[in-house]
Amino acid sequence: MNLHTTPHNSRAPRTTRRLAALAATAAMVVAGVQAGTAVATPDDDARTTSAKPATAAALGVNPSAQRATAIKSAQAEASSAAKALKLGGQEKLIARDVIKDAQGTVHTRYERTYDGLPVLGGDLVTHTTAAGKIKSVDKATDAKIAVASTTPKLKAAASARKVIYAGGENPALAWETVKKGVQKDGTPSRVHTITDATTGKKLHSYEAIETGTGNSQYSGEVEITTTKSDAGFELTDGERGGHKTYDLNQGSSGTGDLVTDDDDTWGDGTGGDRQTAAVDAHYGAAKTWDFYKTALGRDGIAGDGKAAYSRVHYGENYVNAFWDDSCFCMTYGDGEGNKAALTSIDVAAHEMTHGLTSATANLDYAGESGGLNEATSDILGASVEFFADNASDAGDYLIGEKIDINGDGTPLRYMDKPSKDGNSADFWDENLGNLDVHHSSGVANHFFYLLAEGSGKKTINGVEYDSATSDGSTLTGIGREKAYQIWYKALSVYMTSTTDYAGARVATEKAATDLFGADSEELKAVSATWTGVNVK
Repeated sequence: MNLHTTPHNSRAPRTTRRLAALAATAAMVVAGVQAGTAVATPDDDARTTSAKPATAAALGVNPSAQRATAIKSAQAEASSAAKALKLGGQEKLIARDVIKDAQGTVHTRYERTYDGLPVLGGDLVTHTTAAGKIKSVDKATDAKIAVASTTPKLKAAASARKVIYAGGENPALAWETVKKGVQKDGTPSRVHTITDATTGKKLHSYEAIETGTGNSQYSGEVEITTTKSDAGFELTDGERGGHKTYDLNQGSSGTGDLVTDDDDTWGDGTGGDRQTAAVDAHYGAAKTWDFYKTALGRDGIAGDGKAAYSRVHYGENYVNAFWDDSCFCMTYGDGEGNKAALTSIDVAAHEMTHGLTSATANLDYAGESGGLNEATSDILGASVEFFADNASDAGDYLIGEKIDINGDGTPLRYMDKPSKDGNSADFWDENLGNLDVHHSSGVANHFFYLLAEGSGKKTINGVEYDSATSDGSTLTGIGREKAYQIWYKALSVYMTSTTDYAGARVATEKAATDLFGADSEELKAVSATWTGVNVK
């Protein structure tokens, strides 16, 4: 990560909070979305409430200063962990993250190498008692990591990386190549292809640029954190890891220019003012950071106290937004006519959450794991929108509800009934992994909605929902806060890169057990809800 910092000098910058001027004149608000508190039907009150929502400590508070020390300590004990797991002599573990929860269990996430080569799909998480005894382990693969030789029979391009691919039935020596380009809609492309180094057979391929869409010019007058400099003010958030917002000036590479202003009053709420998109992105990033910190006890995307950065005004008429691991940044297009930037709260949260997923389970962006990756961004994106409690953009279970991307005022995705978009799946079936990841995500989105709110008709913040189950069962929600806590706990300590929907059921059941107990109503609700979306 290459974040720019403000140099200290005799006129040291000071962090300031000011109200950024944004007109509350969003023209593309979906009919029925209104500001205000939830309006519940009688069924809404019948939620499962056997316990209060878990505290952030129960999820595993891991301050950035402690995290670095914990990872260093885990790495020192990696050889002992490898022996305890009975890994082969040529295998080594590399500690990526360590989380200690309220029960004293230490969850350590490892990458694996074989004879010095990275093992793709070889990641694992150990769950250790306070006394240092391994209780259990979650592996991306149960296959024994071993190959006949690490000398490839086939040559590859000079830029190819030699790896062990463990995503199939039998681990294989392979070449990983990366082809850069541009997708049809203007999104950058970075396709990773894994090829067997002995036979030349294509083993796996995935797109590394993770995309999403959302609202723009929506938040009314908002408070943002900026930094004073010699020349005026800049969009640097010193209270949240140094997050910066840049203007790409319709370019498609590089960082662009740090957004600055003379009087610390930013934007006018219209697409004609270049600062408006920057304010939206900056505000959304701040709300997401605060949600992670307050609701999940997480210190930034990677848990290290450092911020990603945002880039606005990408390309010409670019109707999308994306997360890129290589720059550790969020990038936003300006929409049709360069007048409707895709920079709403839930879009910022969606994109930042791709970074969170990368730093935790690192769900492979293909097949069922790719759908879970996308759903995680939708789930936490919606949760951040509720958390922000912005009267101009009330929380809802709709994705992209303010961008008329379909030309008829409908949202991009629906969490209560995903199939309403014409492409997404409501329920699991054996062909789910063949769908685009933005559509296979529907099952997990549906699961989250049902777990939080329950089945049947209800009205929340002025939006009407009607969610059914695959088996006709009636479900009672446990509340949104418990639902996102369970999902985050599962993501951060139980899911791995290859987790599929069946694995997600197991991971969330473990998470619910940790947070609420083995006999809890919450655990029963998780199991019943997965059954309700046909994940058994």
